Amino acid sequence: MSDKRITDSGIEINSLYNTPIPMEELSGQFPFTRGIQSDMYRGRHWTMRQYAGFSTAEESNKRYKYLLANGTMGLSVAFDLPTQIGYDSTHAMSEGEVGKVGVAIDTLRDIEILFDGIELEKITTSMTINATASTLLAMYIALAKKQGADIQKISGTIQNDILKEYAARGTYIYPPKPSMRIITDIFEYCSKEVPKWNTISISGYHIREAGSTAVQEIAFTLSNAKAYAKAAIEKGLDINVFGQRLSFFFNAHNNFFEEIAKFRAARRMWAKMAKELGATNPKAQMLRFHTQTGGSTLQAQQSDTNIVRVTLQALAAVMGGTQSLHTNGFDEALSLPTENAARIALRTQQIIAYESGVVDTVDPMGGSFFVEELTNQIESEAWKYIEKIDAMGGAVSAIEEGFMQKEIADASYRYQKEIENNQKVIVGVNKFTAEEEVTPPLFRVDDSIRKIQTEKIAQVKAERNEKNVQQLLAKLEQNANDGSNLMPTIIESVEAYATLGEVADVLRKTFGEYRA
Repeated sequence: MSDKRITDSGIEINSLYNTPIPMEELSGQFPFTRGIQSDMYRGRHWTMRQYAGFSTAEESNKRYKYLLANGTMGLSVAFDLPTQIGYDSTHAMSEGEVGKVGVAIDTLRDIEILFDGIELEKITTSMTINATASTLLAMYIALAKKQGADIQKISGTIQNDILKEYAARGTYIYPPKPSMRIITDIFEYCSKEVPKWNTISISGYHIREAGSTAVQEIAFTLSNAKAYAKAAIEKGLDINVFGQRLSFFFNAHNNFFEEIAKFRAARRMWAKMAKELGATNPKAQMLRFHTQTGGSTLQAQQSDTNIVRVTLQALAAVMGGTQSLHTNGFDEALSLPTENAARIALRTQQIIAYESGVVDTVDPMGGSFFVEELTNQIESEAWKYIEKIDAMGGAVSAIEEGFMQKEIADASYRYQKEIENNQKVIVGVNKFTAEEEVTPPLFRVDDSIRKIQTEKIAQVKAERNEKNVQQLLAKLEQNANDGSNLMPTIIESVEAYATLGEVADVLRKTFGEYRA
């Protein structure tokens, strides 16, 4: 039997490493391999964010207040599928999906309820939203203004990463070119009006969830980031300004050392890439990233074992230098997380932060012969992918040609075959199985939510100034056709209580819909 060992990306692992750490690479200094702050978590811990959203805005608001009371430092909003693809809850395509995998948002009224009793100027909010990111951000800004907040001070992140939707996830609406136009409109507007807002979270998370390797995750993510940066530069924006508001979103998977090396390699690669794109400000060269533990690694069988998986993944993210972290609930392979599962997930982060000691020194794995060499190898393999994508004309062309999609599908197929052939052990699934499975209490959302949302929309439409709404939607269509920045009119429209679906339909009419 061969003693050959490889990572999930196919990198062979030697039995011994003796590569010294490059001492010129200090934390807080280019190329930031060892971290973007000189003191890392000795200065402050990462932001502990728990991704949550389900059912109605009222129910999600209760969960947010529960999480904040239990020590969450920032909110992370999950939206239901109709919201993500620009359909009101009343639309025929929304049937059976309203409030199921996230909170249903149809109008500004829902956002007002979602954040009731929560001061937006005092928290940071991350919103996992892409095709309709402009509309959800507009609603958030509108609510901040209603609260009397200084929108120059509100902070948070919208995912706003449409390229990975075409490559891996599927919640797109418009074709790539108009989608890129909307994103750069957001960059431009926020750089002037909402300067503390992170205008994009370039996501490798969903690329990994679709089955990619760690190498593909960072290669495709950084290629997408390059495309966004180039589009912004072509619009006349300064990378030294907008580059400071770019953030990234990565997956933390099971291969502990590979994940740590992946995060270190990604930081180094983006620093080099940003510099080549013209960034001279160190803050515009830094790769800041949020991490979520791997949803696809959660198992329905013996679901309690997921607590261990999540702990190892979270530890890898922390030792890899994350700025923000969400830990999955152990029951999420079966349902939305219960309050108990959400609390255990949050306590996992807190135990790592306050009891483990791994936060006491910068880059605790730095200098490990193994981790240093693995970092180098992951970087080398990722650059090979990026060179291929550049040769195709960049990320948009590579996606249009189906290159990224095929590479991810092939990697996913290989991984699944290894599990089915017992080459890769998944505890409780293909080894160490249990005859009797114990199913934990599950959290379900029923279909009555659609009726509740339908009644809300009807009430809002009865109360709003319909003539004003239609005039603003006509203005938005004109802006979409004449190339004007869309954000001011989208904000005006949602302030007048235009629905999310109405805004999306105006843009559908102008830009069309993408068909894979």
